[in-house]
Amino acid sequence: MKEGSTLFVRIDYKNGAGEVTEQVAIASAQYLKQLSEERYLTAGVFGDMTTEEIDGAMVIFEAENLAEAKAISDADPVFQGGFYHYEIKQWHVMVTAIEQ
Repeated sequence: MKEGSTLFVRIDYKNGAGEVTEQVAIASAQYLKQLSEERYLTAGVFGDMTTEEIDGAMVIFEAENLAEAKAISDADPVFQGGFYHYEIKQWHVMVTAIEQ
């Protein structure tokens, strides 16, 4: 990733519609892994992994525009069951680490 690049940040929030099933969690992880093979993408969850109390997630990824970013997000299985909703922000990279 270079300084001056434009990415999208997706922040996922719980809806209180119950816990995500293991099947949905696996499908979402597979979906994001596939996307990461096609474009820049990094993702992680908020919460305590030792207790598995997940309080949301964040995904940073490349997309051509906001419409594509929303389409990519809408296709994630974690949103299809109503467990989460998301917010997307366009993000302009100002500083990046130097690769060694």
